Amino acid sequence: MENTAANSNRRRRLVNSIMTSLTAICAVFVTGVLLLIIGYIAVRGVSSLSFQFLIDTPKPVGEGGGIGNAIVGSAIMTLLAAVIGLPVGIAAGVYLAEYGKNWFGNTVRFISDTLIGIPSIIIGIFIYTLVVVPMGRQSALAGGLALAVIMIPIVARTTEEMIKLVPNSMREGALALGAPQWRVSMNIVLPAAASGIATGAMLAIARITGETAPLLFTALNSRFYNFYLDQPMSSLTVQIFNYATGPFEVEHAMAWAATLILVATILLINILVRTLTRKRF
Repeated sequence: MENTAANSNRRRRLVNSIMTSLTAICAVFVTGVLLLIIGYIAVRGVSSLSFQFLIDTPKPVGEGGGIGNAIVGSAIMTLLAAVIGLPVGIAAGVYLAEYGKNWFGNTVRFISDTLIGIPSIIIGIFIYTLVVVPMGRQSALAGGLALAVIMIPIVARTTEEMIKLVPNSMREGALALGAPQWRVSMNIVLPAAASGIATGAMLAIARITGETAPLLFTALNSRFYNFYLDQPMSSLTVQIFNYATGPFEVEHAMAWAATLILVATILLINILVRTLTRKRF
């Protein structure tokens, strides 16, 4: 019996060591791939970076040019999408977690999961039919709406899962003190899950920041600075697409530089939000 127990213990420790090593190898592999991609983009794009490149607008080949209008356009449409998508997504997530244990909640959950898996170009075509065709032209408003539709289900499902992690004892304690359910959700549950919700929101923003296909149908492009929501507007992803598909090497170099700016922006946002939420929550 003692030998059997000893053999079983050694087997468990061996299996545990093997699985721990495999997970560590996978983690190193994923991190290495990420660093390799970022490093390759940095090497290819850093040579074309300059202050003039960051503030200038696209120009004919041989006359310089930059991505200033695309940076501003991406910021405007991402902000518009966040203003629309974050409140709707968070509210939907709260409903699903706190009140969604019924047929309606299951339907909303199914639709959210379906929307997450739909190719973004389909959403672009939908917004094109719903907004662009009646307006008669592409616009920043249509682009922001398309990005918001992509963002809402991601935020909703992330919010739901984060709220489910809040211990029921916190809810029960507040309800025992006479607080209504809506106040428990707003004042107890949401602050407790705020860190996870913020992380989910940043993941959604990072997702829409890299979208190209829906913006080709909705916002199109512009070679100039534009601050009007009812007019076509440039974006970093569309500008990268235009530069990358151009026939000249100088355009390809600018595409790499713009890609570096886009990746650096996403990394900076994620690092900033994680730092702030770690300190606060």
